[in-house]
Amino acid sequence: MKEQETLSLLELQEMIRDGVESSVPDKLWVRAEVASIQAKSNGHCYLELSESEDGRLIAKVRAVIWRSIWYSLRKYFIETTGSELTPGMQILARVQVNYNELYGLSLVIDELEPEFTLGAAELEKRRTIERLEKEGLMGRQKELELTDIPYALAVISAPDAAGFGDFRRHLEENEYGFKFKVDLFPAAMQGETAPEAIVDALQQIEANGGYDASLILRGGGSVLDLACFDDYGLAFAIANSSIPVFTAIGHDRDYHVADMVAYEYVKTPTALADRFIDCVAAEDERISNFSNRIRLALTVKLSAMENSLSLLEQRIKSNDPRNILTRGFSLVTNEKGVVVNSAAKLKRGQRLNILFSDGSVEVEILK
Repeated sequence: MKEQETLSLLELQEMIRDGVESSVPDKLWVRAEVASIQAKSNGHCYLELSESEDGRLIAKVRAVIWRSIWYSLRKYFIETTGSELTPGMQILARVQVNYNELYGLSLVIDELEPEFTLGAAELEKRRTIERLEKEGLMGRQKELELTDIPYALAVISAPDAAGFGDFRRHLEENEYGFKFKVDLFPAAMQGETAPEAIVDALQQIEANGGYDASLILRGGGSVLDLACFDDYGLAFAIANSSIPVFTAIGHDRDYHVADMVAYEYVKTPTALADRFIDCVAAEDERISNFSNRIRLALTVKLSAMENSLSLLEQRIKSNDPRNILTRGFSLVTNEKGVVVNSAAKLKRGQRLNILFSDGSVEVEILK
């Protein structure tokens, strides 16, 4: 091979660099998913962007946000979306294509469009809802029946979450003094690991058994913080749980796919505590009313029996021979105490006893 036909590695890399940068000289807006992100101590932020199709990775590239703009770009993104840049997010970034002889191809990001990220999350949420409806899972939990007195409650929450603390305190300090069994199944409640962690907790609850309801608790947060509750896998697990699942995620403005498929959802953890307190109070009142009805029925029955006894007593008294004697009658018996009701069988010399109302006398038949 002739020497002039060979290239050094550096020469080849320089040719590639010139070709790449000349073919894409201007900045472009690119849609991609954040596969990984790492802010270094030197102030630069390094990312890996990717694209998937039907769950299959079809493209990926390294990207960087230089220290000079990373702070302001991050601050703007957080203020707009309420969340940090995290893996799994769909982003729209303005990039400059860069090729380095040592590090290869990369994209230099100098601007992000937060509204795109919010819109992508909402689009994915609608797709998830459509899929669940098509599979007949949206109403499956509604077919379950909650026990009349839900006592054993399995709670899925972060252990140190304020929402869980509020729920437990509100439940324990109820005005009726009702007691509940509350077991915590810890799980991450935001970020890309949250859906899998909550699904694992639901599976543990099913395996343990003995619970009347599963409760998923999470206080308020940004739209993207709570986007994990729109995950299809989580919604699928909730829908197929054999135990009624209650959700209390976020505040009034938040309504997630997990809420839609759950047996019931409320706005806050304390409102969920009230739901169970009211449930037991209603059953307690029903039992109390039933007890009052039984007491009233017994009272009426006893009163009727007392009236019957009173009438019987009056009849007995009216038919008492002693009462008849007071009206001028007398009772005659022979020596054996047998009542004599006819004179035909009496004989001379026979002794009789005559009973009056105020005493008795003995007589002898003379004739």
